[in-house]
Amino acid sequence: MSDVPVISIVILNYNGARWLNRCLESIRSQTIFEQLELIIADNRSSDGSDRLSEQLLQGWANARFVQNGSNLGFCEGNNRGARGARGRYLFFLNNDTWLEPDCLEKLLGAVRALGAAAATPLMLNYDEDSIQSLGGAGFDVFGLLSRETRADRTREIFTVGGCCYLIETALFWELGAFDPVFYMYADEYDLTWRVWMSGRAAILVPVSRLHHRGAANVNPKGGSREVEFRTSEAKRYYSNRNGLLVILKNAQHLLLLLACTQLLWLFAEALLVGFMTGRWQIVRRAYWESVRDCWKLRDHVRAERIRLRSLRRVGDWRLLRFLRLRLNRWDEFRRMLQLGRLKVD
Repeated sequence: MSDVPVISIVILNYNGARWLNRCLESIRSQTIFEQLELIIADNRSSDGSDRLSEQLLQGWANARFVQNGSNLGFCEGNNRGARGARGRYLFFLNNDTWLEPDCLEKLLGAVRALGAAAATPLMLNYDEDSIQSLGGAGFDVFGLLSRETRADRTREIFTVGGCCYLIETALFWELGAFDPVFYMYADEYDLTWRVWMSGRAAILVPVSRLHHRGAANVNPKGGSREVEFRTSEAKRYYSNRNGLLVILKNAQHLLLLLACTQLLWLFAEALLVGFMTGRWQIVRRAYWESVRDCWKLRDHVRAERIRLRSLRRVGDWRLLRFLRLRLNRWDEFRRMLQLGRLKVD
């Protein structure tokens, strides 16, 4: 094992006993395993996966277990895990993933060749080779992420995949790491906007391949294969609130208009969800409270905008090239046609 790892892999675990073994086996099988450091940070799991993590790491060189002590959410949980990481790059990896053997070698090679600061591999479904996600190509007219659709070559993308996020360690901390206020969801959108703002680039590397279950806690039915179109009040709340926060924090001037169009969309979507489910309590929690609580965070937004002024090298006019006509909710509509009517917990 290398004394100074090139990549520090940070796996945030919360009740992931089902997925950990295959995930760690795939890391052991990496062609550049000798250049890796592994850190598992646990958010006080209740399914025994904290103890399982420690057992699976026994005998590993360059690996350690961190107990966060409570459920800190995705953002602060990962930040705690990354503290003290020694690699030049951080690779934030979900526990419900497994990597093909040359995944990290090819990802690292593309980043070095192109001088990119952040990157994501091709994300495939867990048990098959069908594409799950290619990251975010840009944002639509409502300020929501528009998915990348082309996997023919390595290309720049606006947002790196949240389940497998590679970034330069020094830049991660310089940009302020994951924003703990977000707790979870839209965190990759927020961080990668800051990467672009700082004058650096993010890329998709399709020859680097990873398999991901996705929504393993929110939508567990079906085991390793998603069989329902299911979400939760909490997921919709954080997604809606944080989507607005991303724009309000990071947009310089022109793109602040996206916050207005997003509010209009959320109003229309709230009515649709209310009529589809007949559960108006969901609308209150996931939509009204998300907007209200975004407003309550205005002091945080103001402080972040002041902090980010010194980091900004690229403004809104240049980022307009990431505006896409492909609507974010088109992909949600396709999932509903495939998996059936939306179910909300």
